[in-house]
Amino acid sequence: MTKARKSPSRVSAAAPQAAGGTASAARSTCTPETWTDAATEVLLNQGIDHVRVDLLAQELGMTRGSFYWHFKGRDELLRSVLQAWRVRATEALSARLELAHTDPQEQLRDLISLPWRGRSARRAARIELAIRAWARRDEMAAQAVREADESRIGYIAQVFSALGFPIMDARRRAYVLYSAMLGDALMGEMPEYASRAQRQERMGLIERLLTSA
Repeated sequence: MTKARKSPSRVSAAAPQAAGGTASAARSTCTPETWTDAATEVLLNQGIDHVRVDLLAQELGMTRGSFYWHFKGRDELLRSVLQAWRVRATEALSARLELAHTDPQEQLRDLISLPWRGRSARRAARIELAIRAWARRDEMAAQAVREADESRIGYIAQVFSALGFPIMDARRRAYVLYSAMLGDALMGEMPEYASRAQRQERMGLIERLLTSA
């Protein structure tokens, strides 16, 4: 790669994609994760139709050349958005829950409490809703959602299996719990059900219902 000359690292999206310093500086200050995170923010706040290379370049103060240094095109960027969502919202989360507790009953309680974990849970729910809206009209996103759902239900089923339930029964209970968690997260917090005491009561009710023989 050409050694960067002394030039501003942030350039206008309208600037010519000149060789040398400007292009090198843009590439060095903008990583694939930068573009992926920016695309996720646009998806979250404006919808999939606004996730466009020219708009993202303008938002980041980068050239289109910087984008094409990291991605072959928009489709590859969208795949990166879906992959980042899968890692953060499914794979990393499952791994963290497993490491937090060895007792399956505690793992279950952690799972039940996920929709009510403050700001991070609300943001995760907004991203989830945006991706599921995208999936209703795009097969690539729909496939990512199906894979995420299956992976999450599979993890929850393992927790129920560890509590002593047969495999098919564990999967049925996992599906019911996952549906309840997803619905709670996507509905948002209704004021009349938002107090800590009410959340604790709901969590206890769900746990009793789904762990009874």
